[in-house]
Amino acid sequence: MLKIAYSPLFCHSLPVSHRFPMAKYDLIPKKLLTDGIITQDNLFHPELLSEQEILSTHTADYWHKLKTGTLTDKEIRKIGLPMSASLIKRERYITHATYECALYAKEYGISLSVSGGTHHGFADHGEGFCVFNDVCVASNLLLARGQAKRILSVDLDVHQGNGNASIMANNPAVFVFSMHGKKNYPFIKPPSDLDIELDDGTGDEAYLTMLGETLSKIIREFDPDMLFYQAGVDVLATDKLGKLSLSMAGCYERDKLVLTTAHKAGIPVAVVMGGGYSPDIETVVAAHCGVFGVAKTLISPSLSLA
Repeated sequence: MLKIAYSPLFCHSLPVSHRFPMAKYDLIPKKLLTDGIITQDNLFHPELLSEQEILSTHTADYWHKLKTGTLTDKEIRKIGLPMSASLIKRERYITHATYECALYAKEYGISLSVSGGTHHGFADHGEGFCVFNDVCVASNLLLARGQAKRILSVDLDVHQGNGNASIMANNPAVFVFSMHGKKNYPFIKPPSDLDIELDDGTGDEAYLTMLGETLSKIIREFDPDMLFYQAGVDVLATDKLGKLSLSMAGCYERDKLVLTTAHKAGIPVAVVMGGGYSPDIETVVAAHCGVFGVAKTLISPSLSLA
């Protein structure tokens, strides 16, 4: 069974002029259902992240500011989203969804969230449209509860996961691998366990060759028992914030490479969406939907991966 985390709360109301493409969180499941890739039975509504679970990763001071609405204007600008109680509630559902996906991945091999990938969330602050850090929270919960021992975070969003790198800097049980644009946000990049910085204009062939060689090596040497995959589609040539030059086919091959490599190694994979800022929202949605198609074929091996 392919289990996919989704809630109508994922699509939070923003000002019309806001640049974050929030509509994709409703459009992705609609397209998956319309195209027959999934049915309603594949979707599950996540639970709310508890205060105790938040504090597994984030500081008490930061959480206090969030729940009391006392972030400074500067802190709010750094996050880039208008703060409200409903937004914080949304972020709590999104973060717990990633943890639940990891549990379903342990059961079925792969699970995906329609949202997630808030890799710019630090322990004590948020930035870059990220309030909490869902992959880090999920990782800490898995480790604390004895549900994983060695976790690999594969972050292929075009932007380096500075929050992931910072939070997990001294955690030998988590290996953070980020492959991202060298000259892109964030401009101060704390070191991950492995960072591969790509030049502007990097295309399909160079990207996939580098990824294939690197991912196999990490898995062989680190031997993880859980993998989080941030499948950002801001690597596309059409992306207005990305600066790389992957085609839609290249993005699909990237997703296929990550999921099949992990699947062949017997590693459960929880997939989160990450970013995507192509001007045409349909391009963003179609690119995101590709990874769901790959996951379905791996769980239902009678289907073709061609």
